[in-house]
Amino acid sequence: MNLQATAEAPPGFYESTNLRQKVRATGLDPNYWYAVEEVRNMKPGSVTEVVFWKQSIALYRTKEGDFNALENRCAHRQIKLSLGDVDGCTLVCPYHGWSYDNAGRRADNRKEGDNPEKIRPSITSYPVKVRYGLVWLFPGDPERAAEQEIPDIPELEGKDRWACASLNFTWSAHHSMVIDNVSDFTHAHLHRKYRPFEGATLTKFETVGDDVHLSYDTHVGRGRISGLFVDHKKLNTNQMDLCYKYPYQWSNTDNAIKHWLFVLPIDERTSRVFFLFYFKSLKLPYLPIRIPRVLMDVVMRISHRWLIAPLLDQDRYAIEAEQEGYENFWDARPVEFNPVVKAFQEVTVRKWQEFLENKEAGGQSPSHSTG
Repeated sequence: MNLQATAEAPPGFYESTNLRQKVRATGLDPNYWYAVEEVRNMKPGSVTEVVFWKQSIALYRTKEGDFNALENRCAHRQIKLSLGDVDGCTLVCPYHGWSYDNAGRRADNRKEGDNPEKIRPSITSYPVKVRYGLVWLFPGDPERAAEQEIPDIPELEGKDRWACASLNFTWSAHHSMVIDNVSDFTHAHLHRKYRPFEGATLTKFETVGDDVHLSYDTHVGRGRISGLFVDHKKLNTNQMDLCYKYPYQWSNTDNAIKHWLFVLPIDERTSRVFFLFYFKSLKLPYLPIRIPRVLMDVVMRISHRWLIAPLLDQDRYAIEAEQEGYENFWDARPVEFNPVVKAFQEVTVRKWQEFLENKEAGGQSPSHSTG
């Protein structure tokens, strides 16, 4: 076997010769809702840049607290509007002061040239929603936004909502590597310090449309510290169901311990990831007593910092190393033992192929192109 690093860059989508190469070159279909930021990270009157598959978008929050998203360029000199300021309900370019409303239309009355009324260019706007403490963006054809739903998570709504830990990171790895990691439980060795799961055996998997459903027999929540908060006598923590619900991912342990993962693809080697971990209840260590609901959020904030974030940092370390390895040895023979990984990759490739074919056939507006 040739162990020398490959000199050329990995092939593009159409140049790839196997499934692994092809999936590592895919984007994600923009005609879905994508989490792009946490609400708590944006104060009223602020603006930030978000990127969906190499497409820069200015996300801003008005003084009243509403969120809007515009193509991240001023129509005048193409300067990023994310460098500007929020004025009331408009976003103002820092260069000449051109301002834009939430529909991307110029909102100011500045006179530019001899006949200003003919110079009223507009830019693309994007549908935005807020749910579960996350800001969601629809980067595709806005006319299709009503067709798609943000995943429904009833446990996070209402007065009896579950305690939830919300985390987001930017990882230097392709989005398909993230999906492979969080659903492929053959890497328990990586987490031997925290032991979120052990002894995973794949018991079933099935692809239904755009979803890959799978189940493991595994010992969940056996960590030296985290395991003390899980009532193993009352919960079946020896089995877990998961699903790659394109382009999202979720898991469920006995309808008591759940999570969702929302991936924002930035480019071929960068992804932003948003995790929601939520628990129906936790118990006091060494006692068969549930932690009162009023204290659950406090416990979750502590676990967020000392248990969940360090655990996910191990995943970050692994997939960033995998990204580097792929870029150096992309032409190495693919070796994969877990059949669900191939199933994830097949769905991702098929969905991207369908999107590209639809765009080429004229089904995607040029102003929303992400090729």
